[in-house]
Amino acid sequence: MEEALAAYTAGHGDGSVGMRDGTRANDPETGQDYRIGVVDGSVAAFQAELVAEVRRLLDSPEGL
Repeated sequence: MEEALAAYTAGHGDGSVGMRDGTRANDPETGQDYRIGVVDGSVAAFQAELVAEVRRLLDSPEGL
C-alpha cells in the first residue's frame, strides 16, 4: 500500500508540472497508481490556472 501511495504522490507531483515518467508509468506493480496521480496532478494544475485567470479577469478594469 505504501508503494502505491508513493507512486500516486510522485505522479501527482509530475502531473502538476506537466511531466510524465514513462518508466514509472509502465511499472507493472505501481504504474496505474502513478498514472492516476499524473492525471489528478494535471487536473489540479489546470484548476489552479483557471481560478487564477478568473480572478485576474474579475480584478481587471474591463471585468468579464
